[in-house]
Amino acid sequence: MTGFDPFGRQVFRGNEYRESRSEETMAVIDPATEEPVGEIAVCDPAEAESVVDDAVRAQAEWGRTDAATRAAALHEVADAIESADVEADATLMTREHGKPYPESEGEIDNVAHVFRYYAELARDEAGSIPGPNQPESFQFHRYFPYGVTVHIVPSNFPVLLTAWTVAASLAAGNAVVVKPSEQTPLSTLRFIRHFRSLPEGLVSCVTGDGETAQALIRSDDTDAIAFTGGVETGRAVNTAAAEGLKPSVIEAGGNDPMLVSKHAPMAVAIAGSATAAFHLSGQVCTSSERFFVHEDVHDEFVDGLVEMARDLRIGNGLEDAEIGPLVSEHARDEVDRQVQEAVDAGATIEHGGRVPPDQEVGWFYEPTVLTDVTPEMAVMREETFGPVAPICSVSSFEEAIERANDTEYGLGASVFTTDLEEAMRSYEELEAGMVWVNNPMIDNDAIPFGGWKHSGIGRELGREGLNAFRRTKMGVIDWNPTVQEWWYPYPDDWFYSHGAERF
Repeated sequence: MTGFDPFGRQVFRGNEYRESRSEETMAVIDPATEEPVGEIAVCDPAEAESVVDDAVRAQAEWGRTDAATRAAALHEVADAIESADVEADATLMTREHGKPYPESEGEIDNVAHVFRYYAELARDEAGSIPGPNQPESFQFHRYFPYGVTVHIVPSNFPVLLTAWTVAASLAAGNAVVVKPSEQTPLSTLRFIRHFRSLPEGLVSCVTGDGETAQALIRSDDTDAIAFTGGVETGRAVNTAAAEGLKPSVIEAGGNDPMLVSKHAPMAVAIAGSATAAFHLSGQVCTSSERFFVHEDVHDEFVDGLVEMARDLRIGNGLEDAEIGPLVSEHARDEVDRQVQEAVDAGATIEHGGRVPPDQEVGWFYEPTVLTDVTPEMAVMREETFGPVAPICSVSSFEEAIERANDTEYGLGASVFTTDLEEAMRSYEELEAGMVWVNNPMIDNDAIPFGGWKHSGIGRELGREGLNAFRRTKMGVIDWNPTVQEWWYPYPDDWFYSHGAERF
């Protein structure tokens, strides 16, 4: 069996790594050193379709497999994940993404349990039996898999976000084809080895670019789509899926607000905000990207956040550092553009706002704190995928909520307060799919994850995350067959009794 080779131009199909048929390649670059980490193939539509054919054959049997057997198989996948060489996996992830090694290790450590969760959830609940609306009739519904699902994975969590949707789809009885990010494909491709215990063809991974993804989405033999990424790409994915009348789960990023009340536990708020803004160098969909701080605590909060930002170490994720590089040079340039445009429009740099002068190699950016920002600035209107905390002073909690909702995004929102009314109002009034009070960015396998507005459609995780990959079939079985009174032909007196006229 062929082993994983980061320079092997490989796909994963038939439960093994094989060299791609495509001659077109793409380099994978370490964003801290700008050196090659690997090379992937850009799979063409013919190769993508061939992989889909394998998936169709595998799913036909897997879809008929009983839930208990599928659950046992997913537990075996979880066992393989838990017994794997985490150090090698985490090192590769840090090298191709740039995230600090502890964060890579933590991502991998948080994967196995989602397979166990969905294994048992799908085994526990497979339909419902409501009260019948007529006697002697058994009326019910059951869930069935769609068939073959396509999973388009982002760069920031190349293993965890693969697991979220793949676990649910497999538990529902589907086959899956994974298309990793062009920027961090190796971590996803290496992770797929854990599915070798499943039937051949049930889980495949093909590398490539947007055309590869479109080929998978538009294939006549794929049936549902899961995507995580930016809004514009999400629209393109959803449009292609809609043309084929295929359901899709779209998580399209956000521009999450952070509200800091005058009742905030300040030490907790400062530390939590630093993490919410700068974790993974700000490259988290649920990072806090707009700060609305009550004027009574504004200066104290800014001073504390600046002090924390100054103490954060910048460097290669394999060294002692909290702030690694951004995933690409383009990503860093976009962040710098937003910051410089804000400064030109009147914002004040309290800390950061530049490429670190001692980092001549790599796509690093200093953790940045801005004040005097205004709502119309790009850094407040656009998704900022980098370590930037733009801070607005507000005069009331009501103003903070109003400004927080003034956006086309609605993924998550965070609040720091010890006032119960403010906490409850935050949950009720903030226009977002998730609201965190005093503990930002937490997720839970059993709670749906997803956004409102342009931040996406559908949900990952929870029961909704499972239902996204299965469809219902209604059943009615009359166990004592009887001619129903409303069947043809209608009796003559039925017309008169219902007010109809005879012609």
